[in-house]
Amino acid sequence: VQRDLNVAVAEFTELRQQLERDTLVLSVLKKLQEFDRAIKEHKTALREKKYIAAAQQLEKARSSLRNLESRKGFELKILRALGTELTVQTQNMLCHLGEEWQKLVVWQLPPSKGESSLEAVVHSELHLHTVPSKEEEVAGPPVVSVLQALAVLGELHTRLKAFGQLLLKYILKPLISYPSLQPLTEEWPDVFILRFKTEEPALDQSSPMEVFDKIKLIFEALHKYLLNVPLEQPGEDRKDGRVTLAELLGELIWEELSNCLVQNCLVNSIPTNSSKLEQYTEVIKSTEEFEKALKNMQFLKGDTTDLLKYARNVNSHFASKKCQDVIAAARNLMTSEIHNTVKITPDSCVALPELPDPGSGDHLKMQKPSKLLQNGTVNLENEPKLSRHTFSLPTCRISSSTEQLMELVYQTLLEATVSTDQCCVQLFYSVRRIFQLFYEVVPTYHKESLQKFPQLAAIHHNNCMYLAHHLLTLGHQFRYCTTNILGNEAASFVDLVPAFRRLGMECFKTQMRVQKGEILERLSSARNFSNMDDEENFRAANKAIRQVLHQLKRLGQVWQDVFPVNVYCKAMGTLLNTALAEIVTRIVALEDISAEDADRLYSLCRIMVEEGPQVFTPLPEEDKNKKYQEEVPIYVEKWMTFKELMIILQANLQEIVDQWADGKGPLAAEFSAAEVKSLIRALFQNTERRAAALAKIK
Repeated sequence: VQRDLNVAVAEFTELRQQLERDTLVLSVLKKLQEFDRAIKEHKTALREKKYIAAAQQLEKARSSLRNLESRKGFELKILRALGTELTVQTQNMLCHLGEEWQKLVVWQLPPSKGESSLEAVVHSELHLHTVPSKEEEVAGPPVVSVLQALAVLGELHTRLKAFGQLLLKYILKPLISYPSLQPLTEEWPDVFILRFKTEEPALDQSSPMEVFDKIKLIFEALHKYLLNVPLEQPGEDRKDGRVTLAELLGELIWEELSNCLVQNCLVNSIPTNSSKLEQYTEVIKSTEEFEKALKNMQFLKGDTTDLLKYARNVNSHFASKKCQDVIAAARNLMTSEIHNTVKITPDSCVALPELPDPGSGDHLKMQKPSKLLQNGTVNLENEPKLSRHTFSLPTCRISSSTEQLMELVYQTLLEATVSTDQCCVQLFYSVRRIFQLFYEVVPTYHKESLQKFPQLAAIHHNNCMYLAHHLLTLGHQFRYCTTNILGNEAASFVDLVPAFRRLGMECFKTQMRVQKGEILERLSSARNFSNMDDEENFRAANKAIRQVLHQLKRLGQVWQDVFPVNVYCKAMGTLLNTALAEIVTRIVALEDISAEDADRLYSLCRIMVEEGPQVFTPLPEEDKNKKYQEEVPIYVEKWMTFKELMIILQANLQEIVDQWADGKGPLAAEFSAAEVKSLIRALFQNTERRAAALAKIK
C-alpha cells in the first residue's frame, strides 16, 4: 500500500505540473490572440479613419505585449517581432495623425523663420481647418478624433508644445511688443484665418488694456475653433479624467506669456510720478478682467497668477522703477561734458520745490537767545548781524550738468515726501547712491580730461564744492516736510561732505602739481642764471622768464571767472611764488656775479615784478582786477623776498648793511645771514670794505 501511495503521489505531482504548463501556454496563447486581434482591429479602424478606436486598439496591443514580456522564465522569440510590429504600427498611425494635424492647423510663416521683427511677423498667418470642406465627398475626421487619438498615444503634449511655441513667437509676443500690430480675423465656411495688419500707433508703447484686448481676442478665436475640446487624459490626476485642450495649452505657455506681459507691457506702464499712481487702478482692474476671461475659457486655473500679483504690487514697482530712472538720469548727467558751465552767485539757488516753513507744524519754535536776556527784559541794543551771504557759496562757475544733477536730487527728495514709507526709503537711498556714483564715476570717466585741461580741473573742483555745500543742509531742508524717514534726524547727507571736498581738492592739487612742474621745467632752461654777460645765456634766461609768464597768463585766462576770486588768487599766487622762489634760489646760489651780470639779472627780475601781477585777472572786467593785482604780496609769499633780492643786485655795500640793520631790517626779514653773505661775496670783490660789511651781517 505504501508503494502504491508513493506512485500515486508522483503521478499527481506530474499531472499538476503538466496542468500548470498547459495553463501558462493557454494564457500566453490567449494574450497572443488578444494582441493579434487588437492589431487587426487597429488596422481596420485606421483605414476607416476612426482614430480614437485605432489608438485604443494599439494601446490594448501594447498592454498585451507588456503582459507577455513580464512573465519570468518564459521567453518567446516572437516577442521581439511583435514589439517591432507594434512600433511600426504606432509610427504609422502617428504619421497619419501628424498629416491630419497639419491639415487642421496650417501656419504660414515668414521666409526666414528665425526672424521675429515687425516686417517678418506681419506676414504670419494661422489657418484653422476645423470644419470639413463642403467640396469633400467624405468628411474629414473631426478635430476631437485627432486630438483624442494623440492623447491616447501620449503624443498630444509634444504637438501642443510645438503649437504653443509658434503661437507665442509669431502671434502673442509680437502683439505685446509692437503697438502698431493689430490682429485681423476672417471666418469662412471651411476655415478660420488669423492674420495681422499694421496701424500707426498713437503712442510708442501700447497700454496694458490695449494689449489685453488683443490677446483676449486671439484666445477667444482659438477657444471657439480649436481649444474648446474635452479630452480623456489617461493617468491624469483629474476629476473624471477629462480636460480641455485650452487647459493643457495654458499649462504649457502661460508662464512664458505672463513673463512677456510683465516685462514688455506692465513694466512700461508703471507710473514715473506718484501723482499718477491712483490712475493705475484701471490697469489692475483690466488685469483682473483679463485673467477672469482666460479662466472662463479654462486657459487658466483658479489661482491668482504672477501677472496679477505684479500689477497689484504697483507701489513697490513704482519705487524700483523711479529709483532706476533717477540713477540712469544721474549717470547720463555725470558722463556728459564738463565744460558746459553756468555761473553760480550767492544770490542764485537751485530751482527748489516749495518747502514748508520749518517753524510750521507741531515742532517747537525756538526763541533766539539774543532777543531775551535772563531776567526777561528785551535787549534793545543794535544786535550784530552776519551778512546774508556768510554761508553762501562764492561766485564761480560749475557744470550745467552738476546743477541739473542737484535739481534732480531735490525733485527726487520732494517725491519721497509724498510717497509711501517703503518708496520714501528707496528714494532716499537712491539719492545717496547718486552722490556715491558721482564720487566713483566722474573722476574715472573724465580722468584724462581732468589731468590734461586746467579749466576742467577747476570746474570739477567747483562742482565738488557745490555738491558738498548742498549736502550740508540737504537732509535738514526736508525734515519738516513729512513724518516718515525724512523727518528722522538720521536722514542726513553730512557724512558725505568731507569726501566731496577731498575729491575736489585732490583733483585741483594734482593740476597744481602739473603746473608747478611745467614752471620749474621752463626755469631749468635758464642755465642757472649764471654768466649773464654771455649773450646766449641771457637770451636763454629771458626766454625762460617769458615762457613762465606766458604760462601764468594763459592759466589766468582759463581760470578767469571760473574759480571763486579767493581760490583764484591763492592758486595764481602759489604758482607765481613757485617761479619767484626758484629764481631766488638759483641767484642766491651763484658764486660770482659781475656788475654786468647783476644789471642783467635785475632787468630779468624787473620783468617778473612788472608783469607778474598782471596775471591776476580773476574777473572779466579789467578795472575790477586792479585791486587784486595790488594785493599780490598777500598771495605771493616770496614777493618781498624777490624785491629785496632786486635791491641787493643794485645796491652798494653800505646800502646792503643798512637794509640788514643788525638783523632787524627788511632784508633780514627775507634772507638769512648766510644767504646775504653769499650774495655779498658773489657781487663784490674781496676788499677790506667787503670784509667789514660781512662782519656786520650776523
